[in-house]
Amino acid sequence: MTGRNQTIVSEFLLLGLPIRPDQRDLFYTLFLAMYVTTVLGNLLIMFLIRLDPHLHTPMYLFLSNLSFSDLCFSSVTMPKLLQDMQSHVPSIPYAGCLTQMYFFLFFADLESFLLVAMAYDRYVAICFPLHYTTIMSPRLCLFLVVLSWVLTTFHAMLHTLLMSRLHFCEDNVIAHFFCDMSALLKLSCSDTRVNELVIFITGGLILVIPFLLIITSYAQIVSSTLKVPSAKGICKAFSTCGSHLTVVSLFYGTVIGLYLCPSASNSTVKETVMATMYTVVTPMLNPFIYSLRNRDMKGALGRVFYKKKTPFSL
Repeated sequence: MTGRNQTIVSEFLLLGLPIRPDQRDLFYTLFLAMYVTTVLGNLLIMFLIRLDPHLHTPMYLFLSNLSFSDLCFSSVTMPKLLQDMQSHVPSIPYAGCLTQMYFFLFFADLESFLLVAMAYDRYVAICFPLHYTTIMSPRLCLFLVVLSWVLTTFHAMLHTLLMSRLHFCEDNVIAHFFCDMSALLKLSCSDTRVNELVIFITGGLILVIPFLLIITSYAQIVSSTLKVPSAKGICKAFSTCGSHLTVVSLFYGTVIGLYLCPSASNSTVKETVMATMYTVVTPMLNPFIYSLRNRDMKGALGRVFYKKKTPFSL
C-alpha cells in the first residue's frame, strides 16, 4: 500500500452529527446547554471540595479528580462540535486530530480508573467501616490517583504513536463529530492489524477489568447490606448502587460495544449516537449522580454560601 503514489492528508473533514439542516439550531442550543451544565456542575464540585475542610476525605479526593476528568473529557470534543455546527467547512488539522484523539483517550481512561477507585472506596466504607481509615490511608489514596494518571498517560500515548505511523491517502472525511480512533483506522490506507490488536488487548485491561471490578464491588456492598436487615439501609444501598451502576453501565456499555465488540451491521448513525452517550451525557450526569445528591455536598454548599453572605449581613 505504501509503494503507490499517495496524497498526504494535512487535514480531516468532520461530518459531525446526523442532523437535518432545519434542526441544527435546536441541537446546537441543546448541546450548548448540556456542555455548560457539565462545566458548571463539575466546577462547583471541585470548588466545594477545595474550600470545605469537611470534604477533605478519600471519597471526595476521588470525586474531585473525577470532576476534573469529566470537565476535560467533555471539553476535548464539545467545543469543537459546537464550532463545527456553525461552520460550513468543519475541518481539523492532522496534528490537531491526533492531539484530540490523545486527550480523548487520556481522560476516558482516567475516568475508568477513577470509577474503580471510587467503587473500592465505597466497598471499604460499607463492608469494613471500622477499618476504613486504616485501609484508605492518605498514602493509598494518593497512590491510586497517581497510578491512574500514569497508566492513562502511557495508554493514550501508545495508541497515538501507533496511529501516527499510519498513512492516510485520498479519503479524509471522518464520519464522526470528533477524531475517533476507530473512524481514523477506517480511513487509513496502511495495514491496521497491529493497531486493532493493541486496541483489543489493552481494551480488555483498561475497560473490561475495571468494569468487572466495579460490578464486583457494588455486588459486595449489596450483599453486605442485606446481611444486616434494615429497611432504611437497604433502600439507601440500592438507591446509591443503582444510580451509580446506571452511569457506569452507560459509560462502559457504549465504549465496550464500540471498540471491543465492533459489528459490521453498526451504522455510522448508531455509532455516533452511542459515542454521544459517553462523551456528552455521562460527564453531565456524573456530578448529579455522584455528588450533588450527596448530603455532605449539600451541607458544604450551604456552609460555603453562608460564609459568603455573612459579612454583608453584618
